Amino acid sequence: LVYPPDQSNEQVEQENKEAFQESQSSAETAALRELGYPVQVTVKEVAADGASAGKLAAGDVIQTVDGQQVTSTQKLQELVRAKPVGTELAVVRKRGDATETVKIATKAGDDGTPRIGISAENKQPHPFEITYHLENVGGPSAGLMFALGTIDTLNTEDLTGGKVIAGTGTIDDEGNVGVIGGIAQKLVGAKDDGATFFLTPAGNCEEAAANAVKGLKLVKVETLDGALQALSDIRAGNPTPTC
Repeated sequence: LVYPPDQSNEQVEQENKEAFQESQSSAETAALRELGYPVQVTVKEVAADGASAGKLAAGDVIQTVDGQQVTSTQKLQELVRAKPVGTELAVVRKRGDATETVKIATKAGDDGTPRIGISAENKQPHPFEITYHLENVGGPSAGLMFALGTIDTLNTEDLTGGKVIAGTGTIDDEGNVGVIGGIAQKLVGAKDDGATFFLTPAGNCEEAAANAVKGLKLVKVETLDGALQALSDIRAGNPTPTC
């Protein structure tokens, strides 16, 4: 391995470990949403001098912002920051059994970006205990496959249809698939393990195509939904998006 000159081996390994744990968390969130367990974005704390003081409280569930569904804390941040500082947002909150719309005008944070002055967390009630058993691996590149593996385990349908399908890609809480490093080596490893299809992040397609391995079909994916559709097409023998 080659480490950046300004970081020690231990620092890089710690970053990879944290990214790996983050990928597991996002994979679980995205997979459970696909299985019908929605995320509840729940207020943890409200800043006393923040934009939401007197309007939101700890325990409130934020359902929409300006009519758009809030599906994760990541999505909430995107919606709040999508408009200039001072914009009044229509926020639908659920408190106990009561649902109410409150108007909150954003304030600038220390970095100048729009804020509503709360901390929030994803809550996703479900009946499962999910643990990933994969040792000596770091980084975020297993996120997509963690999510698919979770769905495959908890669902009654075999996602692969008996085929050997490999893949890679980061994943976020919203199910978006991102680029990874070392795609050429991953293709060789997948082929050596008997795979005939490889789920490839769209952002890696050019590099993957330039390093294509005979007998391993590259299937382009951009989201978890897209990956599930591609697997359905593979099972049915239908065409799939390719690199």
